[in-house]
Amino acid sequence: MTEARDAGGALRASPPYALLETVREHLATVYGATSVRLYLTDYSGTVLSPCDASGGGDGPLSVSSSPEGRALGSQERRAQQVPHGDAVDHHLPVTVRGDRIGILTVRLPRDRSTPAVLDELRQVVDQLGHEILVAERDTDLYQRARRVSRLTLAAEMQWELLPARACTAAQYAIGAQLEPAYAVHGDNFDWASDGDELTLTVTNGMGQGVDASLLTHLAVSALRNARRAGVSLADQAALADRAVYDHYRGASHVSTLLVRVEVATGRMEVIDAGSPQMWLLRGKTVERIEPDTQLPLGMFEESHYVPESFTVLPGDRLLFVSDGVYEAPSPRGGTYVEAALARALHSTRLLPAALVPGALLRDVAEYRAAETLDDALVLCLDWFGDNLD
Repeated sequence: MTEARDAGGALRASPPYALLETVREHLATVYGATSVRLYLTDYSGTVLSPCDASGGGDGPLSVSSSPEGRALGSQERRAQQVPHGDAVDHHLPVTVRGDRIGILTVRLPRDRSTPAVLDELRQVVDQLGHEILVAERDTDLYQRARRVSRLTLAAEMQWELLPARACTAAQYAIGAQLEPAYAVHGDNFDWASDGDELTLTVTNGMGQGVDASLLTHLAVSALRNARRAGVSLADQAALADRAVYDHYRGASHVSTLLVRVEVATGRMEVIDAGSPQMWLLRGKTVERIEPDTQLPLGMFEESHYVPESFTVLPGDRLLFVSDGVYEAPSPRGGTYVEAALARALHSTRLLPAALVPGALLRDVAEYRAAETLDDALVLCLDWFGDNLD
């Protein structure tokens, strides 16, 4: 425990760009580690990219087929015997509040690979994850390492706007993903919780490229500004609507689905202001929740928004999808929502919320069997409820 506290102090004192080297020095000194490698999940969530300020090290690793990727998927540490030696590689998930940042691989002598040491390493890894998130305010090193190709400017703007790709609490778990990850432009998701309420928004700005990203950036910033002022969900929509209309005068608008859930009761307010859809998996039943469709944000001056009420129950899974998902066409005819969405929800029901968006987006890509420039967004919310028995 003392060693883990010492690592935390060293990480907090470390320059933002030197966290990995700080961990290496600490683990080598205290535990005899002979190798420490950090891999970060890339923007598409399909590979683990090596993070090393020196530029050396291995190439990207597959999330689906490498030992490191399997540790990331299971969120459990995995041990791998080093060939031709008396050492063990320990693959440790780096995760912060459900957001799967990456993997720290620590090579230890076999006689040092004890349960007590591994428990201490788990604490070190938790501290490293938190420090990476803080360090990203002051260095580009970690965001640069996540890129296996260059982001478009529009995608850069969208990823900077996002909260994270996953979040867990006692009452819920959230996972979300955008595609094409390196060239997304208008789709966006956001969430915030103050303990009593969870607010979610799924947004689709019209247009292409930077124009769509600028439009969405304005709408999401306006929604956050209103939310942080503590106003009602209806007023959040109205204020964001006014901000978009004042700038674009109706020439561009933003389709948005706004949701607020009371944590204690599961009571849910929903405003459907455009194209994103919401689907419910309850037990073995899949159905679309269809509130009355209201005007997209910014289409007309002084639009009025009215929330509708639903109740989410413990064990429910809610899926939020943009039109790039449900309208995805098949070469054989028909759309994804008509032929495959319900099946995909059933087939992914055992996956944690963090892994559902990636699995569905891969299924969408196989269904349409062709490249597309259209954005596709999936957000999954698993509701556990306030009272867990």
